[in-house]
Amino acid sequence: MIEFFFDCSSPWTYLAFHNIQPLAAELNESIHWRPVLVGGIFNSINPSVYAMRENPVPAKKAYMLKDLQDWARAANLKIVMPPKVFPVNSVKAMRACIWLESQGKLVPFARAVFEAYWSQEEDISQDAVLKSICEQTGVNWDDCVAGIAQPAIKEQLKLNTEEVIRRGGFGSPTIYLGDEMYFGNDRLPLVKAEILRRRASSAS
Repeated sequence: MIEFFFDCSSPWTYLAFHNIQPLAAELNESIHWRPVLVGGIFNSINPSVYAMRENPVPAKKAYMLKDLQDWARAANLKIVMPPKVFPVNSVKAMRACIWLESQGKLVPFARAVFEAYWSQEEDISQDAVLKSICEQTGVNWDDCVAGIAQPAIKEQLKLNTEEVIRRGGFGSPTIYLGDEMYFGNDRLPLVKAEILRRRASSAS
């Protein structure tokens, strides 16, 4: 099983979320989706992210934006950096992902959240935006509001975030094959290689 710890507030996570699904299908592997709050990770163990945002290296930032667009074209995705709201408070969206997992709607909902923020430049912290996403994905908005207010849902998001930190993660997306950790969309070829290596090893 592939464990995928993610927060919809990251463009690189949008890429990995999109790209890991056909990879898993090709290899006949299941994905365990693990919503987290990446801001909680940064606050706990990776505050250097904030310093980098405040004082970016101009050449590095320019290349990062170019790199992001190269990956987006390769994945046939539209990704734009939100000019008004970045970073965004994704806590309600991520709680909704947890609440929807048991209903089989996590993936379409998360996809719509990614698209709203990274393609349509909508503020996913706002109830009106989340309500529209619920309508698009066949989720009852009033039920969602009640669902994400449940203490158990709030606690699960907290526990997922603490777990990825405990296991060595420092951002989103963080991917695990058992105890082996992989960080970022560009590590997916290594995920595939490791799955194939393990299969070959067990077959020999």
